[in-house]
Amino acid sequence: MRKPPLLATLVVMLAIAAMVGLGVWQLHRLAWKEAELAQFTAAAAIRTPLVATGADLPKGAGFRHVVWNCPEPGVDQVVGGRNANGQSGWAHVVLCMHRAGDMATLMPVVIGWSNTLAPVKWTGGWLTGVAVPGIKSGVVLPAASALSRNLDWHIVADPPLAGLMANARPDPRDIPNNHLSYAIQWFLFAATALVIYLLALRKR
Repeated sequence: MRKPPLLATLVVMLAIAAMVGLGVWQLHRLAWKEAELAQFTAAAAIRTPLVATGADLPKGAGFRHVVWNCPEPGVDQVVGGRNANGQSGWAHVVLCMHRAGDMATLMPVVIGWSNTLAPVKWTGGWLTGVAVPGIKSGVVLPAASALSRNLDWHIVADPPLAGLMANARPDPRDIPNNHLSYAIQWFLFAATALVIYLLALRKR
């Protein structure tokens, strides 16, 4: 019986080990994502708002009601969105700017929803809304520089502003959680590679 080729076997085993490692890593990511989603779901049920005194949001703000100030609102950016009844239409988003010396901090605020593309004017000020991790889809942000930064958050105003209707309430259940399927894929890749190599050795 011929011995398996050493180099080829080593390469295949390393590849299989890497794929198994990636599968295990995705399982760890799954546990982390489930814990994060559970935290967001619990936060969404709290009605007492967190009060932000500056541009940054307080710790644990994800899906919490927050009271936040927008001292310098930008122009209305109209992007696709749904209202509180699930109807498709247009979400109205402004980029709010906070200045601190030479540094400017920007964050999108969804001020409301309408069924038209016509932009609205909002003069800024204090608002209550739901803080959502990540930038609102479709919003155009200026490139960050040494004198500016873009917060990886957005706020959905509740109640809506500028005479608009209510936007759909952010829901943690809308956050994708595909880590289990990714883990299964990596394990299947590893098993497939092992079977193919064993068949090749048998044929050899």
